Amino acid sequence: MSLPPPPEPLPAECFDSHTHLDLIERPVPEIMADARAAGITRAVTIGVDLATSRWAADSSGRHRDVYAAVAIHPNDTAKAAGSAAERDAVLAEIAALAGLPQVRAIGETGLDYYRDWAPPETQREWFRAHIEIAKRSGKPLMIHDRDAHEDVLRILDADGPPEQVIFHCFSGDAALAKRCAEAGYVMSFAGNVTFGNAQPLRDAAAAAPLGLILAETDAPFLTPVPQRGKPNAPALVAHTLRALAEVKHIDVAELCSAVTATGERVFGPWDD
Repeated sequence: MSLPPPPEPLPAECFDSHTHLDLIERPVPEIMADARAAGITRAVTIGVDLATSRWAADSSGRHRDVYAAVAIHPNDTAKAAGSAAERDAVLAEIAALAGLPQVRAIGETGLDYYRDWAPPETQREWFRAHIEIAKRSGKPLMIHDRDAHEDVLRILDADGPPEQVIFHCFSGDAALAKRCAEAGYVMSFAGNVTFGNAQPLRDAAAAAPLGLILAETDAPFLTPVPQRGKPNAPALVAHTLRALAEVKHIDVAELCSAVTATGERVFGPWDD
């Protein structure tokens, strides 16, 4: 499949808060060069199991414009569970990776009730373990929440959230956005906010406070309009940022500035 044309450069620098660089079939320097040409100067690449978490940490150690998040995805928890000793060993390695300076978040973790790849009780057990790792490491918690809003919020409330919480690929409506805002949770919007049938997501973005918004690609998935159906990559978060600026009725440069400031507050200062 041919690559989409590069987006028009943004009027201010910004970043991609959630991508899977290991799944994009191009060299990382090439991906990030295209991103920089669009005004996207950094990206956070995400682990979903031990192998991809190690890859993310290693890649971010070698590329100054790439940062990492590490975790076991809820859909992978059944495969990772094994015996109690095996589970503890996996979580211990995630905790060790979390201590690396280039690892900026624990994620993606959470609950996925859309898929049935792992029993809900197993997902909840692993989610709680990741919450504890995030609190011990002082790193933000990056949540995958699919058809599981109430349980995600309930567990966060019961266990006590870490200082920073990010709802990756926010999938709720305006009412959920308001509940997240009341708790101080950050909402990261992906390319699906540009889809024609995504008015509830746009309503959620409109309801979310500007200081609690991030933008992401989730590449290679969820390619935004006008390139929907083509391979996604960090450069294309520029389209999502422009769509969010329209929803928020602000200049694109103002949105980029706000998103960048939120990113530095949540993930920590970027390296020069």
